[in-house]
Amino acid sequence: MIRTEGLTKRYAAVTAVDGVSLCVAEGDIYGFLGANGSGKSTTIRCVLGLVLPTSGTIELLGERMPRAGSRVLPRVGALVEGPAAYGHLSGAANLRLHDASGRLPAGAVAGGRRDRSRRVREVLEVVGLGAVGGRPVSAYSMGMRQRLGLAAALLRQPELLVLDEPTNGLDPQGIREVRELLRRLHRDGTTILLSSHLLAEVDQLCTKVGVLDRGHLVLQEELAGLRAPTGRTVVETSDVHRALAVLDGTVERREGDRLLVRAADAAELNERLVRAGVRVRTLGAERLTLEEVITERTSARRPGEVAR
Repeated sequence: MIRTEGLTKRYAAVTAVDGVSLCVAEGDIYGFLGANGSGKSTTIRCVLGLVLPTSGTIELLGERMPRAGSRVLPRVGALVEGPAAYGHLSGAANLRLHDASGRLPAGAVAGGRRDRSRRVREVLEVVGLGAVGGRPVSAYSMGMRQRLGLAAALLRQPELLVLDEPTNGLDPQGIREVRELLRRLHRDGTTILLSSHLLAEVDQLCTKVGVLDRGHLVLQEELAGLRAPTGRTVVETSDVHRALAVLDGTVERREGDRLLVRAADAAELNERLVRAGVRVRTLGAERLTLEEVITERTSARRPGEVAR
């Protein structure tokens, strides 16, 4: 659905995106992570043809960008940074205008005025704005404007949905609703690229993650693989000194009453400790959190200028 090779974007002396090779496959919910200023938005703008790259190649839905933009972009829904709307028009009127100004995907039969009104009503209900679709956007809160931008991205039932910080301005209830909406869209066959700096959202929702650090892609893996056991075992015990004697030479790290042990067989390790009279509170395979993985990968890189 999205493939880039060596994607690079420079602004004068600043390299915002440096040799990024993304791979978003059909059926992914791809979490695109990075601190503010890491280059996520610039990468997305290049993918959508909003910004021309300095070098590298981009394929969107199997076709080269930006030359194929007129064919593929009608099949893509996008919410990039803050959504724009005419404040004096209602939410529904903004969506009708947005829909009328865009091209239909090749082979589409919908798109007339009657069909447009129906689809606008439906997406307003989907994003929780059904009751306020007739109000002027100037009266909307930031969270409501964000929902309206998401509604615009969903109007054409896109094959690919590209979202840049879609939960900005939403309260916890709104964030949960957007999360469930994205899960529902994914179950119905939509591939999603979700750019965010919120690890918890990506950890709960995504199937694959890519991490940008100062314009470099430092991680791109399936989330299930990142959550797999590391082959080490975590032991918590109040008998730390006795446990250290029993496990001599296999303890990699001690953190208070917590020991990290080089042992893949947790049952055998537990048996050794119990037989030696060590009181074990908890024992289990080590699994790194997404935050720990990202911290490890990004801290390994040398300091440099932060991309914009």
